[in-house]
Amino acid sequence: MHILFLSSYVPSPIRVRPYGFIRALARRGHRVTLVCGAGVEDGPALNVLRDVCTRIITVHVSKARMIGNALRALPGDLPLQAALSFDQRLREAVRAEDRSGRYDVAHIEHLRASALGYALMRTPAVLDSVDSISLLFERTLRGSPSLKSRALALLDLARTRIYEARYTHHFEQVIVSSPEDAWALRTLHRHLCPYRAPDRPEWFANPSDQAAESISVVPNGVDLEYFAPQPIARERATIVFSGKMSYHANEAAALYLVREIMPLVWASRPETRVVIAGSAPPPSVRSLATDRRVTVTGYLEDLRPAIAGATVAVAPLRYGVGIQNKVLEAMALATPVVAARQAARALHAVEERDLLLAEQPYEYADAILNLIDDPQRAATIGAAGRRYVERYHTWDAAAERLERVYSAAIAATNGSVRTRAFLNGVSRTLTLPASR
Repeated sequence: MHILFLSSYVPSPIRVRPYGFIRALARRGHRVTLVCGAGVEDGPALNVLRDVCTRIITVHVSKARMIGNALRALPGDLPLQAALSFDQRLREAVRAEDRSGRYDVAHIEHLRASALGYALMRTPAVLDSVDSISLLFERTLRGSPSLKSRALALLDLARTRIYEARYTHHFEQVIVSSPEDAWALRTLHRHLCPYRAPDRPEWFANPSDQAAESISVVPNGVDLEYFAPQPIARERATIVFSGKMSYHANEAAALYLVREIMPLVWASRPETRVVIAGSAPPPSVRSLATDRRVTVTGYLEDLRPAIAGATVAVAPLRYGVGIQNKVLEAMALATPVVAARQAARALHAVEERDLLLAEQPYEYADAILNLIDDPQRAATIGAAGRRYVERYHTWDAAAERLERVYSAAIAATNGSVRTRAFLNGVSRTLTLPASR
């Protein structure tokens, strides 16, 4: 197939899902043309992608333009997350590629790029929603320690619910990373997309299975060669939590780990160290390093030594959606994992065999201490975690699922040219003056 891949940002090892898809699709013989927003800092990632993509078309969308796009969307129904990259030059680039008629299918990455899909008239479209963002917003309102995150979630929640409910009206197929997110999108569609049957005058909830059939789960993969067990010794009594620390859910988890879980661990093992590894830690996370037993690394070029050298990897998420790459990557490195029960809902992993699960601070502390005190058990769980990822989370298997979704999208259009129906909010945004 020739695939038109649309993204608001450059796929990279940090933005791993589209990056993994593109590389796996290219390995399987498909041609991929990437249209994406890019900045000067994206040069290295683009150089890697040039080796696997047939063509790459980039458009620079500055932060000022993104803010302007969001402000222009405020009077309408378009979620601000989608409005950020709903830029005239990106739309024109997408339209030009669509008119060429050379593509079998278009793959649209995330809600952030979803509105660009409305520029497609000829090409069957698959939206990778990744997660249900409205579900994330709901959980952010309940669990985030950041007033800013809660305010933004509240501002965008209602319009995002309606927008996600209509995904299946505007895209031939929709994929997500976990069954829970698929359930959330189907529930939104069922309750927020009423319809009127030809033989009935009133509007009522749509009971059709059509939406359910067009929403599929394609889980994340892991680069098993890159995230292979490392030839380094594990440090004694060392805990690692990894991720992009500017993300509010990771910030909440880091604070929870150090302030509520670790005092219980330190009561039994005061020498235990905590490594918080990941880019852009906010001041609240950096301040945790005032305790000499806590290290906040900031950006690391390579996270593998920090994870592979730890006794235990923890993922004490208070809230979140989708699949947690931090969990899969630690398991691939054969580091035993203690994760939030919520973080494991998207996995087929077996508790007590592949990883340990917890919810309350004392449960995390008990699991961490158990693995520190029993190196043999820690090694056994780490090895089982690696086997689990090898079985269920290869990028090749994910790409194979994706191929089936692409084929379903192509079959749904049967090659016809049609005009996509716009959401009211999207339609109004299209008529506003272009940013300059």
